[in-house]
Amino acid sequence: MSNAIHAAVAAYYDAALAEHGPTARGVDWKDDASHLLRHAQFLRLVADDPDASVLDLGCGYGDFLGVLRAAGHRGRYVGCDVAPGMVAAARALHGEGPDRAWHLGATPLEACDYAIASGILNVRRGADAAAWAAYVESVIATLAAHGRKGFGFNMLSLSSDPARRRADLHYASPAATLQQCLDRFGRHAALLQDYGLWEFTMLVRRD
Repeated sequence: MSNAIHAAVAAYYDAALAEHGPTARGVDWKDDASHLLRHAQFLRLVADDPDASVLDLGCGYGDFLGVLRAAGHRGRYVGCDVAPGMVAAARALHGEGPDRAWHLGATPLEACDYAIASGILNVRRGADAAAWAAYVESVIATLAAHGRKGFGFNMLSLSSDPARRRADLHYASPAATLQQCLDRFGRHAALLQDYGLWEFTMLVRRD
């Protein structure tokens, strides 16, 4: 089922990129301000480790690389995405070199010090609840396996206004997600839901 999910997600984001270009709308976010606000939550993971390597799973057109560099981060950045158009756009915008690389696919080719995923656990694209739950678990496991020092991800929150929820999107319980991370990955987990959006960010550090 994951192959079908990846194909549907890739088609969806390639279409969004074709319509809106390498912008926040091109990765299905509302606007640049909210897009940057999401990025800022992940900076907490690497703030004290400027030379650490970072894996961005579902990197889109690589916007997080610019955010990292603007914050003074110097470490290697690896972007990975299932959408061919996104990987091509990232290469065109940012190039490749010793400090950056881009890979097409759902499974990273290398581990990094930290691994993050922003937005890829929300858009179900017709997958049923059970299949999507399994997909979410697989993505979190991938992040955990490829982030040596820690990892982070975000999801839409069940604490959001029910009237604003969309049937085609996935919403998760912040408290349940935090407990799952504590049970599976140790006590160094942070739940962020104080940045004004209808979502939350989980940050997990290795013990």
